[in-house]
Order: sequence, then C-alpha cells, then structure tokens
Amino acid sequence: MSSTSTTAPTASYPDTRLLIDNEWQDAQSGRRIDVVNPATGAAMAQVAHAGRVDLDRALAAAQRGFEAWRNTPAHERAQTMRRAAALVRARADAIAQLLTQEQGKPIAEARGEVLAGADILDWFADEGLRVYGRIVPPRRLDVQQLVLKEPVGPVAAFTPWNFPVNQIVRKLGAALATGCSFLVKAPEETPAAPAALLQAFVDAGVPAGTVGLVFGDPAEISSYLIAHPVIRKITFTGSTAVGKQLAALAGQHMKRSTMELGGHAPVIVAEDADVAAAIKAMAGAKFRNAGQVCISPTRFLVHNSVRQAFTDGMVRYAEQLKVGNGLDAATRMGPLANPRRLTALAEVLQDAKAKGAEVLTGGERIGSAGNFFAPTILAGVPLDASVFNNEPFGPVAAIRGFDTLDEALAEANRLPYGLASYAFTQSIKTAQQLAQRLDVGMLWVNQGPAASAEMPFGGVKDSGYGSEGGPEALESYLVTKSVSILSL
Repeated sequence: MSSTSTTAPTASYPDTRLLIDNEWQDAQSGRRIDVVNPATGAAMAQVAHAGRVDLDRALAAAQRGFEAWRNTPAHERAQTMRRAAALVRARADAIAQLLTQEQGKPIAEARGEVLAGADILDWFADEGLRVYGRIVPPRRLDVQQLVLKEPVGPVAAFTPWNFPVNQIVRKLGAALATGCSFLVKAPEETPAAPAALLQAFVDAGVPAGTVGLVFGDPAEISSYLIAHPVIRKITFTGSTAVGKQLAALAGQHMKRSTMELGGHAPVIVAEDADVAAAIKAMAGAKFRNAGQVCISPTRFLVHNSVRQAFTDGMVRYAEQLKVGNGLDAATRMGPLANPRRLTALAEVLQDAKAKGAEVLTGGERIGSAGNFFAPTILAGVPLDASVFNNEPFGPVAAIRGFDTLDEALAEANRLPYGLASYAFTQSIKTAQQLAQRLDVGMLWVNQGPAASAEMPFGGVKDSGYGSEGGPEALESYLVTKSVSILSL
C-alpha cells in the first residue's frame, strides 16, 4: 500500500471576494460559501456568492472594459500581458500554496501549474501581435478590399476545479490577446488561486472591467451570463453533460462557444514498446493531480506479450507513491478535491469487482479525514465495466490485453469521447497508423502529456470542439469583417 501522511505545515488562506471593475467586492447580499480543505475536510475560509445584481455590475464593467481594451494597441496589450505574467511568476510560491490548500494537489504540482500559466500568458501575448487581416486584389483599380480581424466582444468563461489557474489562463490568454474583455465564473471550491491570478492583471494595469471574477450558483450564473446581450463568446471546460447544456443555450442566443469537455484517454502499448519508458510516462501521468485530469490516461490497452511486465511495473509505482497533504514536500499524490469524488470512485470500484476485474493494489479510501483514495491498478477489466465506459476522474488505472493493433484501435475509438490518447511503439509504421486512425484531438506517442501553449488543445466527438492552444485558440475570439472602399 502507498505510504500516507495527512499532516503538513499550515499556511494562511484568505476569504475571496468578487472582482468587478478592478475592485474586490463582497456580494451585495453579503452571502458567502465555505471553502473546504480537501486534505482535512475542514472549512478554512469563505468565498462571496454573487447574485443577479452583482452579475449586472460585472457585465456592465465587462462592456466598459471591452471598449477600452479593444482600443488599446496590440503592442500595448502584449506588454501588459507580459507584465501580468511576470507578476504571476514572481508570486508563484504564494499562489501555489493557495492552490494546494483549496484543491489538494502536491505543492510541486501546484507551483508547476502556476509557472506554466505564466509561460502560456507570455506566448499568447506574442501571438496577439500576429492577428493578421489581409488585402484582397480588387476587380477595379479605384477600389481597395480589406479583410479585418476584430475581437468578438466580452467573453464569459466557466472553469473547473482541477486546474484552477491553468484552465483560466488558456481562455484568458486568448481573449486578452485578441482584444476581448473577460469575465470568469471560477469554481467556488477553489477560489483563491484564480483571484491571485487576476490580481496580477489588475496590478499590471489592465483597464477597469477588462477582467472580472465571480462565484455563486453555477447553473444560475451560466444561464444568466450566456443569455445576456453583453456576452458575445462562451468558453467552458467541464463535463460533457454540462457542456452540451451550455452549448445548447449558447446556440439559442447565437453566441460563439468553445467546449473542452470530458475524455476517456486510451493508452495503446504495442508489442514492440519500450515497456519501462511506458510505465514511467503513464504512471506519472495517471497519478498526477490524483487522476483528476481531463487528459489523464484511463483505458490501458496493452499487447498480451508485454501485459504482465507493464502491469507489474504499474503496481510497483502505485505502491511506492507517497499520498498525503499536498503542503508536505514529500507528498507525491494529494487528496481528491471533494467528497463527491470519493463516492464516485467507490461506485466505480464496486462495479469493476462485481464484473470480474481484479484489484491488484489500492481500491479504497485511505483514512477517515480528508478525501484520500489509494492509487489503484485494475487488471482483467471487462469492456462492460463502468471504468471502461465512463471517465473515472481519479487515481485508477484499468488494464486489459489485446492481440492485434486493429483490436486496440477498435476499442480506443469505441466510446463517444475523443480528447487525448497515448501510444508506445518503436515502429514508424505503427505510429503512422495510430496518428491516422485514432479519433481524438490529441495524441502523444512514446511520451506523457506535453500540453504546450503553441500546440492545439481540444477534442472531437463528445469531448467538445474548438482549441485552447496554438494559433487556432485565437480564431473563436475573432470576427471577420469584409471592407471594400471606393475612391471618389
């Protein structure tokens, strides 16, 4: 069993308010929600709960911020974004402590998330300088034809608790780089790190209203913001079920939307794979953030000739993993973010065992305080088990064997999800087949996930549409204007 520690040095954690017009404000009603530390189960602070009047003020501010920010030259916008990124980098340790306390991930992972966020902001700042229109040759010489790219307008973003900083950063970077203002409904469970992120933009000098932050009832806020005429673009990261609801609402109001939804990432380990490299890369990716990652490897499809060696290696990794409070520097896997995940994983494990899967290690909650769940390896998992059909979103690796590549590809493509995938092979032919035949938005071969700012990030099928990386990320924040000028 993994070694476990649930005690660690304590750190301060503040109450969080709403950011409206570059000022931190309580909700007009005074309503607040408790913020609970997932390592202890104890409330440690409160976050303001926005009502309709607060949302109206935030929307009015976002409209004013848009008018100011869109009329700021692109080079000045880039300089401001770079100043904000530098502040985030300088404050990384403090922001990481907030993130770990509210979300649970180890402090090293939290700091890495914050620093990666600063790098993403720098990249988007530069990419905003390359938003080009074009001049089109006219059909008569006294006419000039232009194609202009302009910001779509104020953006409403909805982000999850698993990466409180980076899930905002990818949306915020693209929005600000293109000249849009940005109003985010961040998670009530993880409010302080997003607040610290946006404080960096206020300190960097963005015009009042360019960025805003609200918390409250998710369904109430999303339905109000998406329908409101001020908002012109929606961006959401979360479950497929909720994403479909928000996309439908956006469609009713003719709002653009980017949807980064659930996945169920297959891992194909071919017979010629470097098994040791596959174990190292996939075990690290599987247990990162306690498996609460949309691109986490989940369905392990391993050629039967190497299946035992791969399985044994995964078990060894899981059993030496130190689980505990994320503020403890020795911790390698923290708690799940909330008690709902404990309940969901218990149901997943019960179903898997009932259908014949073998629990090789883990499979149960650790202790009674906090949301700790043991790193778990399942073998012989049948295709009708829940874990092979529904995203577990936890530290559970489900393994089954295959004999032919066609068999593995058929299983990988069987589900309606198509976000991330992984493969391990030393054959160029196999790698090319995988690249051509896997129905996914992202594929990493012979490596763990490397989601860099310059590469597209997004899925297909029920995993959503649109990109949150690469130049493609800016496209949905821009509108195209056709201009023809006749000289008189």
